[in-house]
Amino acid sequence: MLPISKMRNVVRALIVRDGAVLVQHKSYEDGSGLYTMPGGAPDPGETLIEGLQRECLEEIGSEVEVLELVHVADLFKPRDTDPPSLRQQVEFLFRCRVPDDYVPHNGHHPDKHQDDVLWLMISELPRNDFFPQGFSGLIAGSPADNPVYLGMIE
Repeated sequence: MLPISKMRNVVRALIVRDGAVLVQHKSYEDGSGLYTMPGGAPDPGETLIEGLQRECLEEIGSEVEVLELVHVADLFKPRDTDPPSLRQQVEFLFRCRVPDDYVPHNGHHPDKHQDDVLWLMISELPRNDFFPQGFSGLIAGSPADNPVYLGMIE
């Protein structure tokens, strides 16, 4: 197994409207790209919800209303280090809402590789690179249909 760096908490916003989920698109130097939900690591001293609200303002340029915790999962994320390593993350997925008049756009401090924010149809998730992949199949379902703690996801 690859070396594992220290554990990190990550919060993500699940924002669904009219059959679409709000995502960021990220592009990388090797030409690859992927979609992910807004979010990131809370800063020291922030609660999970405070960190999520700050991350959304920075990345999608909007305040969000945090409605409920939907899922928690463990993830080992590959890191581009020399030698290669993994980062252990605990992923907290919260159902959130943006204002009705929100139009997707990059916020004032987008992620390093973030190039767009858009509504992606939930039916399109299986045909796109989505991170973390373990959440993609759960987005269309009802939270009551799945456990809160998912264990290990990819």
